[in-house]
Amino acid sequence: MPWEHDTCGCQSLSGTKKQKLCEERTSLKQQHHFDCNHGCDTNMFMESSLCLDGSSYQHGFAEEKQFISETIQLEEKWYSCPEVLNDGTNTFSSNVYSLGVLVFELLCNIETLEAHSTVMFDMCHRILPPKFLSQNAKEAGFCLWLLHPEPSSRPNTRMILESEFIRELAAELNSGNTNVIVSEDDVTDTEELLNFLTSVGEEKKKQEAKLAEELNCLNEDIKEVERNHSYGTDSAFHLAQLNYLHFQDSSSTNISRYFPSSFVDEARFMSNINQLENSYFSMRFQSSDKSVMENRLRLPHLEKVSNEVKRIQGSIGGLGPFFDGICKFARYSKFEERGTLRNSDLLSSANVICALSFDRDEDYIAAGGISKKIKIFDLNAASSDSVDIQYPVVEMTNKSKLSCVCWNSYIKNHLASTDYDGVVQMWDAGTGQPLSQYMEHQKRAWSVHFSVSDPKMFASGSDDCSIKLWNISERNSIGTILSPANVCCVQFSEYSTNLLFFGSADYKVYGYDLRNTKIPWCTLAGHGKAVSYIKFIDAQTVVSASTDNSLKLWDLKKTSSAELASDACDLTFRGHSNEKNFVGLSVLDGYIACGSESNEVYCYHKYLPVPIASHRFESNDPISGHSNSFDNNGQFVSSVCWRKKSNTLVAANSVGIIKLLQMA
Repeated sequence: MPWEHDTCGCQSLSGTKKQKLCEERTSLKQQHHFDCNHGCDTNMFMESSLCLDGSSYQHGFAEEKQFISETIQLEEKWYSCPEVLNDGTNTFSSNVYSLGVLVFELLCNIETLEAHSTVMFDMCHRILPPKFLSQNAKEAGFCLWLLHPEPSSRPNTRMILESEFIRELAAELNSGNTNVIVSEDDVTDTEELLNFLTSVGEEKKKQEAKLAEELNCLNEDIKEVERNHSYGTDSAFHLAQLNYLHFQDSSSTNISRYFPSSFVDEARFMSNINQLENSYFSMRFQSSDKSVMENRLRLPHLEKVSNEVKRIQGSIGGLGPFFDGICKFARYSKFEERGTLRNSDLLSSANVICALSFDRDEDYIAAGGISKKIKIFDLNAASSDSVDIQYPVVEMTNKSKLSCVCWNSYIKNHLASTDYDGVVQMWDAGTGQPLSQYMEHQKRAWSVHFSVSDPKMFASGSDDCSIKLWNISERNSIGTILSPANVCCVQFSEYSTNLLFFGSADYKVYGYDLRNTKIPWCTLAGHGKAVSYIKFIDAQTVVSASTDNSLKLWDLKKTSSAELASDACDLTFRGHSNEKNFVGLSVLDGYIACGSESNEVYCYHKYLPVPIASHRFESNDPISGHSNSFDNNGQFVSSVCWRKKSNTLVAANSVGIIKLLQMA
């Protein structure tokens, strides 16, 4: 602390001396106690008697207290300069005087208290011990300079620091020629401090290098986009959208001026700027692998690769995927209702719809759930204006609660279901009659899915920790895959003839090549709870849902059969709420839709971690007609399914209401 601002230096020094004096007295008392304990029995008896004699103890304590008080008064007098003693005013020069007293007391080692008092009294009259003057002439001169009786003749801070005594002392310390006794604790503390400073320095250098790399990427991408536009090329980048990419530091309040007026929801963008920035750099630094076939030769044969993947691969550098996602984010912000199906059973309170599935031509949708019924609706009958109950065109009754329904994408009338008794049922959706039953599961079956490459093959997953492979033409299963835990969902790849994935209660996703089911083709680890759904985005990407409130996007190029692919997760989607229920998952052209336990539908895009649209279920109660739009009452969205031919989303909730939604 600068002396100019410390007008209480004398009091501070006196306080320090007081503490030191108390410590010395305590030490002397402890030494006396030690000597008594090693004396004869008579001394011990006398000590005990003394302790029992309260008056003697109080008398000794009073004497000690008086001694300390007198010594403190002397200390205050020694450290006070003449002008303070005269008028009681503390100034900077009086602090310099106190500093001189302290320097003298530190340099002059006096053994007894009586001698110390005598020397300090003489020092107040600027009389120093002869021995000290002869052996420490330079130090004595420095002290007398600070103890000058005239305040104006005492040095200021600059003069003290530039004095010969201080400069020589500093030079000697810097040269390392001092015989300083350093304790082990001091060495340890110094090493810890040095390690801390070194670590912080290294971390800051890494941050500096990372920032330089990020700025370089931004500059390169900006130039590349502008160059392509100036050439007039027919690329994915258009002038009206270039400004979306000219964003600066997310902490800047000027970032908004880089966005065009067409970006109507600027506040929405700004609230997600950090996540969008992280997504951009994460995608920008990823390696540009061409395909799964080139990176993993053992990947089962790809039947097709979506046009979306080819388009992204042909885009400019690594910016294309992010640009595609951010344009979707800017274009859409909500869902609009295009129709509502109110199908609640008046005599039943179990209306949770667990699964939705479209027929081959997407004219009809099947809904199954806790009511033990599969209802098939004509979507053309859906109307957002009607409050009447819509009746299904076909209704099928099952013996147990239904967990999943799946329509065959080639054989129009074939509809499969699973139920809580573990039964896999094949139905004729045209007549509503059962065709066959498959009863090999020992516990509840959660999921069923048809192979796209082989319409006769389908798979089911169960709580009995198994996946059963079936063929429509066979009564018994044609294969079994054992799982380490309960199976919550199964999904065939529509891009491969032999690839099957399933989600498990052990928080993992497993992929199997059906030509070799002894070991997993890959294992994806990263979720914090059971994996409830798994869907293929494209030939090299899958998305999984979990009751840990998240979806995860997985890059199959980063997987291996030899180890867990915990680093294969490219993106984690958060925003919806899902901790205990199956809420549905559906994908279409990079869009990822899921339900939420907040009774909402959420939509993400595969290149962005934040929702691009959401919709809360608002509907009149089919019986009372009253609105319950913001009071969930435990309701949740339980299933979602994209309708490809119209780019609409069908969503159902736990009270049996089905809505047709379209992003806007």
